[in-house]
Amino acid sequence: MKLRKIVEVILAAGMLAGCGGTSKKENVITRFKQEKARTVITTDGEVDDRNSVIRALLYANEMDIAGIVLTSSMYHYAGDNAKGIKPFRWTGSDWLYKYIDDYGKVYDNLKAHDATYPTATKLKSITKIGNIKNKGEMDEVTEGSKFLEKLFLDDDKRQLYVQTWGGTNTTARALKSIEERYKGTDKWKSIQKKINDKLILYIILDQDESYSNYIAKNWSNIKVINDKSNFWHFAYAWQLHSDQVNRTLKSDWEYKNIVNNNSPLMANYSLMGDGKMVEGELYDEQRGTMDYLKKNPNYKKYDFISEGDSPSFLYLINNGLRSMENPTYGGWGGRFGKKTDKLYVNNVLDYEPYTKQYEAQYTLSRWFDDIQNDFANRVQWTLSKEGNNAPEVSVEQGINVSAKPGEKVTLTAKATDKDHDALTYKWWRYFEADTYQDSVTKMKDQPEVMSGLQLNVIRKRDKSEKIDTIKINNADQKNMSFTVPKDAKKGDTIHMIIQVSEKKNVPNTRYQRVIITVK
Repeated sequence: MKLRKIVEVILAAGMLAGCGGTSKKENVITRFKQEKARTVITTDGEVDDRNSVIRALLYANEMDIAGIVLTSSMYHYAGDNAKGIKPFRWTGSDWLYKYIDDYGKVYDNLKAHDATYPTATKLKSITKIGNIKNKGEMDEVTEGSKFLEKLFLDDDKRQLYVQTWGGTNTTARALKSIEERYKGTDKWKSIQKKINDKLILYIILDQDESYSNYIAKNWSNIKVINDKSNFWHFAYAWQLHSDQVNRTLKSDWEYKNIVNNNSPLMANYSLMGDGKMVEGELYDEQRGTMDYLKKNPNYKKYDFISEGDSPSFLYLINNGLRSMENPTYGGWGGRFGKKTDKLYVNNVLDYEPYTKQYEAQYTLSRWFDDIQNDFANRVQWTLSKEGNNAPEVSVEQGINVSAKPGEKVTLTAKATDKDHDALTYKWWRYFEADTYQDSVTKMKDQPEVMSGLQLNVIRKRDKSEKIDTIKINNADQKNMSFTVPKDAKKGDTIHMIIQVSEKKNVPNTRYQRVIITVK
């Protein structure tokens, strides 16, 4: 699921790096460096999509956005007068171009922080209208489908992440056009291989039937990361989990860091009861109204609404967690289990200390404070050429280390901060991502379903179950050490993470994951 050349280099470095380093230090990769992920965003224009677009624009320097395509879903479609199909909750296309225009108004400030931010003109040139007339409609060849078809077939060797925030129908139409053109020709096998090697679909829910009815059947070798449940907890179901992870989603934090710092771009960001209306949306779905708050008293004015689609690009950000290297590692886009060689899904659970149980959603919500604080600092970037920047983190011994059972491993963190802020260090073991297991549980996973939709998967902790038994010495220092368990088997992996944060009220945080393989 990764950029091959980078993985090959990393694996080679891991073979060279022992727990004490190598005799040739130039062979040790001390910080995970990845190419910017190449990606295209497809969106149906719901209020949470709009919020996700705003956040994505603030992270446009962290990824190579190859396109933005408006599509439909079962929840939003534009209608088709010729076929007697009425629009349903359709929010139009003007908003998308307006947001990009407003991004252009803050571009000079953003560019002062990173010269690689794309211009608004560039982003507009790659924004297209796809299949929007009906849910799952993929018969019509559209501007958007032709654009995607061209991207899928181009000679760029990088993998292309197709973020699916609405339905997959425009993607399906592009693939069907490719099939219609090449199937039965002597190029078909090579075209199939090219597409299968290039595309990774990151799907947020299945919002129409074009994936199951067409893509899964006709393009079964395309790689898919399918988030069917975790996204809800950065979406409309965020109040269902513990208060401890909700701090930065509540009104007081949102008002101070988002509402109170409105730039031309951030003025479009929607929060509960803020008075903003979404054209075309049903009145009962207008979360900006006071009527909505009266009917839903569990919300306060300026509470977070939703950004259920943001995990699909947060997954791509190079923050040192190495999530793009393997979806099972976990990071800002959540952690996924391998169902097949081509499909990763929400079937792995992290231990939430607040509820004292294993939860699939916690693979995402454990990062909320860091995600939101980082966002708040980028909101400040839209206002000024000055602002807070994230630290850079590395580990002297390398990011892939090998050690024997019972061996003491020492790791040394290094961090620099562009703003010369004081930094804190925290070493911790991401034990849920390990293949080494502290103990075996007899408890079974239990899906939590509401209205036919899976919202979470939980597993109670076995009374005899051991958790995170590896002691880290000097966990709050640059230099740490631990001993590989004596019962670890050859090939077992242990994931250690150095987390570096600024000593600020709204700190930026970065990491470096080190994977220790037992030899």
